[in-house]
Amino acid sequence: MTPNADSTILHASTVAVGGKAVLITGPSGSGKSALALDLISRGLLLVADDRTTVNCHDGCLIASAPTNLEGLIEARGIGILPSPYHGPAIVRLVVDLGRPATQRLPDRQTITILGVRIDLINGGDLTNLAPAIHLYLQAARVD
Repeated sequence: MTPNADSTILHASTVAVGGKAVLITGPSGSGKSALALDLISRGLLLVADDRTTVNCHDGCLIASAPTNLEGLIEARGIGILPSPYHGPAIVRLVVDLGRPATQRLPDRQTITILGVRIDLINGGDLTNLAPAIHLYLQAARVD
């Protein structure tokens, strides 16, 4: 897919459950694929690894994999592995592994991608990240 005003390709991994996706961002080597693998082991499905195409459609941010990367994920030190594949999903959460959490109970944070505001977690140092993301996608956050 060629990026246009309503789409772009992000350096991110994405997994989903029930049509709801988390976009995992951060610098190279920050653990995006490792977190995605952890979430897959908890029952989520791969949308995209390393490069995620995002499109704005009817006010929603839709994540998908570039065609040549569908169903493939990198396991550092092991190689490229096939993974159960979800297909496109609506992004409900962005996790930034490049930034640490600054508070125990932070105020709700958001990020805007292609004009769509999405909840954001700074998760660079959180040890409970995978189970928290899993619950977050199932039920959202209680404020």
